[in-house]
Amino acid sequence: MDIFGIPLQAFLGQLTLGLVNGSFYAMLSLGLAVIFGLLGIVNFAHGALYMIGAYVAWGSLEYFGLNYWAALALAPLVVGVLGMLIERTLLKRLYKIDPIYGLLLTFGLALIAEGLFRDQFGVSGQQYPVPESLQGATNLGFMVLPNYRAFVVLASLVVCFGTWFVIERTRLGSYLRAGTENPALVQAFGINVPMMVMLTYAAGAGLAAIAGVLAAPIIQITPLMGSNLIIVVFAVVVIGGMGSIMGSILTGLVLGLVEGLTKVFYPEASNIVVFVIMAIVLVLRPAGLFGKEK
Repeated sequence: MDIFGIPLQAFLGQLTLGLVNGSFYAMLSLGLAVIFGLLGIVNFAHGALYMIGAYVAWGSLEYFGLNYWAALALAPLVVGVLGMLIERTLLKRLYKIDPIYGLLLTFGLALIAEGLFRDQFGVSGQQYPVPESLQGATNLGFMVLPNYRAFVVLASLVVCFGTWFVIERTRLGSYLRAGTENPALVQAFGINVPMMVMLTYAAGAGLAAIAGVLAAPIIQITPLMGSNLIIVVFAVVVIGGMGSIMGSILTGLVLGLVEGLTKVFYPEASNIVVFVIMAIVLVLRPAGLFGKEK
């Protein structure tokens, strides 16, 4: 069976690849949306944190013999602690001034991290094996689905919607939102707002690290892997609406599928389709699809 002259299995395979890419877009844009929506920081270092998460997974296997599942737990903790250090030593000084300074600072941090890892590991890249329990593929009859890619999509959905639920539907999330809108009032109720802000940035960094570990067995781990992806992720955040948690999740998944379909029908446009959509959305709705007009 063909779809527009393309074999069904090839078509569905490309859609699966698009959904996997969309899962990474959703997770990374979610972390950006959490940090921007709650702290007002445009975190250009997010791609570097994603890259560091992947290197933590590779290094924990290479030097300490830790398996994939241990790395999946360790990487967000390591990168989260790094995020705490960044927030406490650098970012906390910028909250009350123009957001452009936060963007410039995090952009500089991304360049520093990329340079350090390039100097240490080179640019040829490292390979990370697919965990043994997720190797192979499942024959669904109409297509063969790689087990690890299916796991990536499922894990991304669980993490993304779990984060949305915590922020939008729990008391902790209400404290976070209130603390960013009126920190003095929240502090008066005995809540440690600076600690909450620090943990929020750490959580956003941890989300980037989880995405890095999930990506490690699929792509080559290089110091440039974050910078190659972060521009597309920023476009996803802009389309979904800056600071919109659900907007980032849904937009990331949909744009991954759109990109996958574009590779099937018009491959030459696959690298720019996200930016074309961003331009159209900004003209029609400057706040983004799920953003709030001011």
